[in-house]
Amino acid sequence: QVQLVESGGGLAQPGGSLNLSCVASGFNFPSWAMSWARQAPGKEVEWVSGIYNDGSGQFYARSVKGRFIISRDNAKKTLFLQMNNLKPEDTAIYFCSRVTGAFSEYDYRGPGIQVTVSL
Repeated sequence: QVQLVESGGGLAQPGGSLNLSCVASGFNFPSWAMSWARQAPGKEVEWVSGIYNDGSGQFYARSVKGRFIISRDNAKKTLFLQMNNLKPEDTAIYFCSRVTGAFSEYDYRGPGIQVTVSL
């Protein structure tokens, strides 16, 4: 069955960095575009970033553009999100997803991992 498992979250100070990973299994990872999204307490899900199946195109929400970098390693079936210059408003649960149309549309997602940005 399709499984997506995130890791790498935690606590960071403002201006700091974290690198999230998402390991995929149960499907042909190189054939699928993938995305990262997040949900802060009391807020709706916000799409963060997406990447084409072969890594040739990367796309970002305006709120993270210039600070976050999405990448993937198809041989290792792993998706990454390098988060730099973190801000308190980046605090949320982050999850990876398998894209089915627009980057915000997905059929499977991981359980999510907490990212907290605070002094």
